[in-house]
Amino acid sequence: MAKILIAEDEFDIRNLITFTLRFAGHEIIATSNGAEAVEKTMQMAVEGELPELILLDVRMPRMTGYEACKRIKADERLEHIPIAFLSAKGQESEVREGFEAGAVDYIVKPFAPDQLTSKIEEILKQT
Repeated sequence: MAKILIAEDEFDIRNLITFTLRFAGHEIIATSNGAEAVEKTMQMAVEGELPELILLDVRMPRMTGYEACKRIKADERLEHIPIAFLSAKGQESEVREGFEAGAVDYIVKPFAPDQLTSKIEEILKQT
């Protein structure tokens, strides 16, 4: 299936997302904050092994998901990779900021594992 990079600072949520998406057949690269996600994506670009999708939490230490998205989208090697936000912050202003940062989707927590898997499949089909 797809190689997906996730950035989620909450250990249990990161593990749930990882388990859910691996069970669905995806290869998961898990990071714990926005800065780590940017660093890992840049490293993957050098190695020629880019993810097919990036999932970012919004509020994380070291770098927010919004800032990580902007930095990834600013790199011409990475700008084509779809990014979706996973966040408990579902206010209209938060969602709008996510799309303005360059995201293709904004998934509000909490979500059921099957809903997440379906949404990921939908995003991957659009790319």
